[in-house]
Amino acid sequence: MKENTNNTNNITNNEAAGAAAGTAGTAGTVGTAGSPGKLWDRNFTTINVATVFGAIGGVASGYAMQFLVYNETGSTLLAAILMAVRILPGFLIPMFVAPLMDRLPRKPFLVGGDAAAAVIYGLAGIWLKFSEFDYGAYLAFTLLLSCVWSLDELAYNSLFPKLIPKGLEEKGYAASSMLYPLVNVVVMPLAAVLYKTVGVANILLGQAVLSLLATFTESTIRIKEEVKPGSRFSFKQWREDVRDAAVYLKNEKGILALTLYTGTGSGMFMGCENILVAFFSASPVLYSWFAVAEVAGRSIGGILAYKRQIKREKKYKFALGVYLTYDSMDAVLLWLPYPFMLVNRAICGFLGAQSSTMRYAATQKYIPESMRARINGFQSMVFLAFESVLTLAVGALGDIMDLRVVMTVCGAICLAVCFLTVVRRRGQVEKIYMTEERNED
Repeated sequence: MKENTNNTNNITNNEAAGAAAGTAGTAGTVGTAGSPGKLWDRNFTTINVATVFGAIGGVASGYAMQFLVYNETGSTLLAAILMAVRILPGFLIPMFVAPLMDRLPRKPFLVGGDAAAAVIYGLAGIWLKFSEFDYGAYLAFTLLLSCVWSLDELAYNSLFPKLIPKGLEEKGYAASSMLYPLVNVVVMPLAAVLYKTVGVANILLGQAVLSLLATFTESTIRIKEEVKPGSRFSFKQWREDVRDAAVYLKNEKGILALTLYTGTGSGMFMGCENILVAFFSASPVLYSWFAVAEVAGRSIGGILAYKRQIKREKKYKFALGVYLTYDSMDAVLLWLPYPFMLVNRAICGFLGAQSSTMRYAATQKYIPESMRARINGFQSMVFLAFESVLTLAVGALGDIMDLRVVMTVCGAICLAVCFLTVVRRRGQVEKIYMTEERNED
């Protein structure tokens, strides 16, 4: 249902959570005679090291919090409400912050977001260490943390394209997309053990330390960002910026089609995470290896995407094939014997890693740099709106229907949306995948 389970953290997803180059004053090194420069230079290495710190803690804490909530409440609906609360601020914050972020340096937002997350995780860990689980308090913690996540994710997605040398965008995204799966393969089984041995409180305290390390690492990124006119917030300027973004999306049917389809997939993915947690609630270890199978496939797919690129004229057909395969595999997932479930997830991870890397590189090259934060912010809002509604809907179904049937229904809906968007708007979507040069206008 979702090519990449990574949100910044999400990567973020919790669930989760996520996705530099050049010397000071440049956006990336460039080779001689217009050839691409060095990918793994100082900035690109730095941003990816910081991502690894965040991913390690994000995987462990996300796993622990998922099972903590379900084990304490015993309800997929209550777990879904918690998820919806977590993602709602991300719907509102980008609406107001993204236009301003297009005019201000983005690095301070990124560094500040991880610093704030470190404080929140630390306080939550201390609270759980000395208090019993309280659903209301956990809702408040989730709400506050999601506000920080939304800012951090918007800053990361808007800054990261500027830290990749021209001509190496797809390779850069492929390298970055492999980090979370590789961390997941290592940390997920360990998280299952830590959940039983050290407890959630200590895991959250560990996440606080890792977030601080990410903060210090990101602060060493060297990039010159200018303060553009209109950097002071005014409602009139904000309204004009939002209107410009709306006009852009109205005219760019391909970007809109991809946004609607991936938004649906993202919402279904988050909703079905609760279904999977409930399905494997009797054996968290089986669930951890279930997730490892997907990220193992994603790692292999990411390596292939890094080593070789699909020809531009074949990218649309490849992406469409992945979407149809992924949604079909989701629909039959829980009807399979457990070993075949692992194979199912590995295949989806393998295909999804290549498709998501290709799609993200193409869209970020296609969108003008001057509007990147606004369009990324709008996409985040769409994703979160879908996630809020679909997480609750899927969670409610999980309380009254067979969990296997719920997964099948979700996969079928994603297939239908794919035909209504990506297939219907083939010409406009294919144009995005055919983009050659990054648009800096």
